Amino acid sequence: MIRCPRLTIAGLGGDTGKTAISVGLCRAWQKQGHNVVPFKKGPDYIDMGWLSRGAGHPCYNVDLFLMNEEQILSSFSINTKEADMVVIEGNRGIYDGMDLEGSVSTAEIAKLLQSPVILVVDCTKVTRTVAALVLGCQMFDKKVPIKGVVLNKLATARHESVIRQSVERHCHLPVVGAIPRLRDVTFPGRHLGLVPPEEHPAAAGAIAAAAEVVAKYLDLELMWQIARTAPPLDFDYETYPEITEKKINIGVIRDSAFQFYYPENADALKKAGARLIEFSALTDDLPPSLDALYIGGGFPETHASVLSANAALRKAIGKAAEEGLPIYAECGGLMYLSEELIWEGKKYPMVGIFPVVVAVSKKPQGHGYTVLEVEKANPFFATGQVLRGHEFHYSYVSNMTERDDVFCAFKMTRGEGIVHGKDGLCYKNVLATYTHLHALGTKEWVNGLMKAAKAHKENSLSFD
Repeated sequence: MIRCPRLTIAGLGGDTGKTAISVGLCRAWQKQGHNVVPFKKGPDYIDMGWLSRGAGHPCYNVDLFLMNEEQILSSFSINTKEADMVVIEGNRGIYDGMDLEGSVSTAEIAKLLQSPVILVVDCTKVTRTVAALVLGCQMFDKKVPIKGVVLNKLATARHESVIRQSVERHCHLPVVGAIPRLRDVTFPGRHLGLVPPEEHPAAAGAIAAAAEVVAKYLDLELMWQIARTAPPLDFDYETYPEITEKKINIGVIRDSAFQFYYPENADALKKAGARLIEFSALTDDLPPSLDALYIGGGFPETHASVLSANAALRKAIGKAAEEGLPIYAECGGLMYLSEELIWEGKKYPMVGIFPVVVAVSKKPQGHGYTVLEVEKANPFFATGQVLRGHEFHYSYVSNMTERDDVFCAFKMTRGEGIVHGKDGLCYKNVLATYTHLHALGTKEWVNGLMKAAKAHKENSLSFD
């Protein structure tokens, strides 16, 4: 039985202030001594990073494309056992999805988790129409539990008064917050959206400022009361005991260049019996006695000179790959394993496992959900398997030297991939892909990585 108080912070579209408000709420309630557990709807890593920092607790994912309803409910059950409050940040507009039914929208998540919704509205250059917009959201799907409104970017006290009265009269909803236009609360952006908190020198200050704004302009007590109206969720889930004896060593590169990891992926590997050994590609050597290596996404381009300067690590990873070490890399990891990375007109040598040169565009080269079909034998997935994930990258392969021992294992049925509708670049026991996978929705990933690592440990890794 899931009984925790919870709120879903939704908006009418992107850039309405959802992230700053969600992060501010997490920090404000955490400062009051509450254990706040954040969740993020959508595959975004950067918002999750800010939410984690704000709550002082890992942020988990709820996405109906990457996972099914049972998997989401199971994760929600497990990860909210000790929660005093759950804050769920939506993405895009509340009803935005992939089809006419809005099948993967924030609204569907709110219904699934029976979470009261607080609607954030950008009030720039609008007054009574805000009430019409909110009323439309209420009527569009009456099963969505919209329970309050936050007015954002208000110009004057009169501006606030007109909108507040209009919403309360026509929508019969409380206005739980009214935030004026502010310039001192900024979560900086760049080519992939927000700058990750790991790279933002003033991250702590930005989160503190967001919490101050939330405490000043939102009715935290009323919002807490609304969160407590969430009904219990009766859900039985099957638990799998974590293997306490860690016999498989999996290296994980985690630093400001590579920080895009779902916490559920790490949890799944640990439960399967892996000991995760984290290290930095910027400063460290390759840890000894690894049975596999996992390199997530991030921003290797903005760290290209430092990554390139750590020649000892680049050489060691390349040597390990030649000796058969299983290496799984996503997006930024793919860039790192290339021969060369071009960034702002300069060329930087990378690990050199794959005979490709990667450059970075000013426009997205792949953005959205992906569906992959495994069509060639590889160390991690069986042929014929279908994988669902997402990609978001400005980088692209500008040059690839054809070699018989290098190939793409995946055919894209949705998304861009690496080149010509293909993804999953392979060499020996190394696989690199632009697609990010979530362990809960793609259990094949955990099983495949653990199987490859165990086989390598036993010096018997091969695939048909």
